[in-house]
Amino acid sequence: MGVLGALTLRLLLSVAEPIWAATQPLPPFDPQISSGTSVGTTVVDGVGRRVEIPAQVKRVVTLSPDLTETIYALGLEERLAGDTNYCDTPPAAKSKPHVGTMQNPSLEAIVALRPDVVFASTSINRRETVDALARLGLAVYATNPHTVRGVLDSIASVANVMGAVAQGQTLVAQLQERLDALQMRLADLPLAHVLFVVWQDPLITIGQNTFIADALRWAGAESVILAEQNWPQISFEEVVRLQPDYIVFTSNHSGGSTALLADLRSRQAWKGLRAVEMGHVLEISDEIARPSPGLVDAIEQLARHVHSEAFRGPGAHDTPVPENREHISRMLPSAQECTACIR
Repeated sequence: MGVLGALTLRLLLSVAEPIWAATQPLPPFDPQISSGTSVGTTVVDGVGRRVEIPAQVKRVVTLSPDLTETIYALGLEERLAGDTNYCDTPPAAKSKPHVGTMQNPSLEAIVALRPDVVFASTSINRRETVDALARLGLAVYATNPHTVRGVLDSIASVANVMGAVAQGQTLVAQLQERLDALQMRLADLPLAHVLFVVWQDPLITIGQNTFIADALRWAGAESVILAEQNWPQISFEEVVRLQPDYIVFTSNHSGGSTALLADLRSRQAWKGLRAVEMGHVLEISDEIARPSPGLVDAIEQLARHVHSEAFRGPGAHDTPVPENREHISRMLPSAQECTACIR
């Protein structure tokens, strides 16, 4: 319950941070300052690797659902030669040739698709996969966003690498405009204090330096837990002491928020929380856990729940709330795979 994919299992196994997780995020790729040649362009990816990009990028493979979603949002799906078994947004992505799981994709399947560029993400892929593909002579560009604006920068970088600068600028501008409009609406409201549940037993939440924590802030909320660790395990006694205004889960319950609230009210410990008593238990789109364009949808959805008063009256308009997708737990790799998660 409340699972955020491979990250959670890695936490439960107490695995040390992988080597490239410590790399600081870099500015987005700017084609004006990259070294261009007649055969291609040298760029620096999100983890500081120099990558030789072919002059024309006609075929790409994505190794994580957020990158697949980004390709479609840019309108470049015809260039998507393949993706992973778990790339499901939009549904058309399911029909693309698959190269396996995010943690252990088939190198042979990737090579067979003859990609000009392979896109990987530090949020779910392994550094070993990136290095192995590079040794095979493939151009592999890794994204590494740590904030909401970092997600927008990564979207622009993917577009630029594919030679679709205009599409990237348009999409990022649209997403930023929505975020700016949301900030204006929430400007005078106090932050709602929330407990974001990554895992229930043991109880795991988010640290203040994750892009999810940053997404909460854009939605007019903040985590009641302040921790430098990205995925801290906390005691239930601490939650009782802090008494969050809202408890937030990702969308992985077929019954929705109503069933989730009923479940918590049946539990001796949880039902004593004021948020549970008041029905302030939210189930947010699992896009909140993906560094993709859909993250902005999830931010808007959360804002409408915790600050419903800002969306009433003259000038208020209804933003469609994304429908819950299939249970995110099907994205979970095996325990062995999780020993090498990027973050």
